[in-house]
Amino acid sequence: MKIDLFNYNLPKSLIAQEQIKPRDHSKLLILDRGNNKVEHKHFYDILNILTDNDVLVVNNTKVFPARLFGQKKTGGKIEIFLTEKIEDNIWEVMIKGKNIKNGDVLFLEKKLEVKVLEKNNKLYKVEFNNSGKKLEDIFDKIGKTPLPPYIKIKDSKKIKKDYQTIYAKERGSVAAPTAGLHFTDNLLKKAKKKGVKIYYITLHVGLGTFAPVEVKDIKKHKIHKEWASIDKKTCNSLNKLKKQGKNVIAVGTTTARTLEGFTKNNKLTHGNKKVDIYIYPGYKYKFVDDLITNFHLPKSSLLFMVSALASRNLILDIYKKAIKLKYRFFSFGDAMFITKNRL
Repeated sequence: MKIDLFNYNLPKSLIAQEQIKPRDHSKLLILDRGNNKVEHKHFYDILNILTDNDVLVVNNTKVFPARLFGQKKTGGKIEIFLTEKIEDNIWEVMIKGKNIKNGDVLFLEKKLEVKVLEKNNKLYKVEFNNSGKKLEDIFDKIGKTPLPPYIKIKDSKKIKKDYQTIYAKERGSVAAPTAGLHFTDNLLKKAKKKGVKIYYITLHVGLGTFAPVEVKDIKKHKIHKEWASIDKKTCNSLNKLKKQGKNVIAVGTTTARTLEGFTKNNKLTHGNKKVDIYIYPGYKYKFVDDLITNFHLPKSSLLFMVSALASRNLILDIYKKAIKLKYRFFSFGDAMFITKNRL
């Protein structure tokens, strides 16, 4: 399956640079894949579509300031991008800088020092001279928001807040689960009043979110691993609701990956593990019925995922229509609700 089949042309002016306010006033494209019908609404209109037969599952991961800046002993500037905690003070990171070698000590603000232990391809294992909660506090003070490269605005208190879902709780992501950015407290309260069930799972979004697919045949792409968790109570409740015929709506591709990655013999399992499920056209979703998602980059694994729920041709046709109607794309962009037999 050639990667060029998942390409499309997007004007740069449609790459959203900041969040719509209020959050739920973003546009919402509703795609009914059962009958190929499309409606154009605002995100708050989703309350008119959701019923007491629906179950929303959201990812409650929390983004932390993962970009750190400093210098080498020689004075050369460096940037460290935190990707995964291995132990309290041992991290896997990316480093921008010249001639980084094993044993080098890098100097950051707040007297934070980083020793380079080893290099593995594009990643480094490093050791900080602090650990535990104190290290996290320092990250919060000196770190910058790990915005995607297509967002060009500078880091600020406003961006730190905007690039976080309202239900973010479990610290650990280097990117936001952006489909959740459209929800407000008021919208969730109204959904619950309608009888919509809401459940929380966790997947810490990792470096792979930014990694381009570099193979011509998408079947040969190696998907990244991301730490995820579903607790026993949530698992049992979701299995019960699924058995009753309730409609499971994954809010975002990270939630969809978690639910599908934890599904065995069509039943959800619980626990903590690294999810590396790779979803592309030909895959049949086993637990997820519907998906709320943003508009994704050309030739990306996330575009493959949505093309597995609806057809590739249908998704690309919808993207063309969204571009004509000037929908906003990517992280701070507008939303799409892929559903079945509702319109």
